[in-house]
Amino acid sequence: MTSPFVAVAGAAGGLGQLVVMELIKRGMAVKALVRPNTDPSRTEKLRGANVTITPVDLSSIPALTRELTGAMCVVSTLQGLRDVIHTVQGKLLEASVAAKVPKFIPSDFSLDFTKTKPGSNRNLDLRREFHGQLKKSGIAWTSILNGGFMDLMVGDSPMINHKSRKVAYIGSTTQLLDFTTMADTAAYTAAVAVDPKPAPNFLRIASDVVNVKDIAEAQTNVEGPRYKASWMGSIGSAEFMIRVLRLLGGENETFPAWQGMQYMANMFSGAGKLEPLDNNRYPELTWTKIEDFFREHKNKK
Repeated sequence: MTSPFVAVAGAAGGLGQLVVMELIKRGMAVKALVRPNTDPSRTEKLRGANVTITPVDLSSIPALTRELTGAMCVVSTLQGLRDVIHTVQGKLLEASVAAKVPKFIPSDFSLDFTKTKPGSNRNLDLRREFHGQLKKSGIAWTSILNGGFMDLMVGDSPMINHKSRKVAYIGSTTQLLDFTTMADTAAYTAAVAVDPKPAPNFLRIASDVVNVKDIAEAQTNVEGPRYKASWMGSIGSAEFMIRVLRLLGGENETFPAWQGMQYMANMFSGAGKLEPLDNNRYPELTWTKIEDFFREHKNKK
């Protein structure tokens, strides 16, 4: 590409595709980086939008540097464990620096791991540790923190049981929780990527901030039958169960049962709470309320 463009790594994934499409809406040229031999069906929507699909060896810094030269920003939506978050994303970062890319957005998209206790959440620890590489790189970077993805609350959600009409929680019903849709996250990420103004290292967003009673009420309003908050124990008991379950394995899985419990503990303890929010940085963006999201999902079904 000869004109300025944004490179999106992990563009075949759910969030990656949404980011690419939001950049296209803004009239930005996009280079969608995917792994070689990626199933064409995963990039069909992008090809339909005339996006440049670029298979590249993500383990090769020279290959990545060639593809990133001329980019105004690199957005990473890569997901995985240490081999991805540290090693693969680390090479993407090195190549971005070598290609003199002005801005890098790492694949954080999570709770506020700057406030959570090390060891309390393995996946958040990996992101925090990667920031050591970011700080040494010399590149301008912005991490976007969006709380929990609202999308994970529909379908086979571990939090909402539609048969019993119960919304599971630990700790207190009054604890406020941050949720953002993947679509809203992608729109905000695209805005940051094309913004000519310098951005802070951390931007915090949430489509909606609710407690467990708000979630139950939203489900009731959408479904009709009454949903109730269902207490599953204290934060301490959940942390004990996490330690027990972790002894049974799952370290090589991206999202074992205990990992989900770690997120739940971080949210309901308030440790990963996002504040203050930076939702107003881009006034043209709109935010999806949780009841509207539930209703939209039901209508799609």
